[in-house]
Amino acid sequence: MMPIRVCIVEDNRDILQALEQILELSPGYELAGSFTSGEDALVGIPLVKPQVVLMDIHLGGIDGIECVRILKSRHPEILYMMCTVYEDDAKIFEALRAGASGYVLKKTTPDKLLEAIRELFNGGSPMSSQIARKVVAAFQVQYDQQKTTLTSPAYSEHLDSLSKREMEILEMLAKGMIYKEISVELYISPETVRKHVYHIYEKLHVNNRVEAINKFFRR
Repeated sequence: MMPIRVCIVEDNRDILQALEQILELSPGYELAGSFTSGEDALVGIPLVKPQVVLMDIHLGGIDGIECVRILKSRHPEILYMMCTVYEDDAKIFEALRAGASGYVLKKTTPDKLLEAIRELFNGGSPMSSQIARKVVAAFQVQYDQQKTTLTSPAYSEHLDSLSKREMEILEMLAKGMIYKEISVELYISPETVRKHVYHIYEKLHVNNRVEAINKFFRR
């Protein structure tokens, strides 16, 4: 199996070296390149052609969110995951709107970080549990504000196409649970959860967890 090619964009040298070491010492992952500024990343990432980019938000010049916005428009095939200390709602949603498909905190353990990279590569939308719950809470608020006007049958039709198990898993995603938590709750493997989520995305015509949760709350 070919390793996942990963780029890192991080302006803190110590954190950058730690992330580089994690990737270099882990089978199944390849460090494609490292950049310490958004400006360098905009030039270098298209040249090294990674499959996944770990992107810091707070960079000296062009910040990570703007960097993702520019790169995603030019190279939509590359997957972007924010790796940051920021937990505030505005940053989370700004990053997701810019084109990031995952959002993990820097305090994430190496094992969980590698798991998140693979999940992203396999079509998932990994988020630290704290972040996932913030996303869910925001959708719940939005749903409460809009539920009196949301009557489109298209949403319920899509949800009706889900199997009982898929609906069960979607409801757990909507509670902010991550794949490992769902696998424990349902007594199935994380890989089985991942396959179910893939089918959920297909049936709902969405590309990630955020869009799937949005459809769930707008049913």
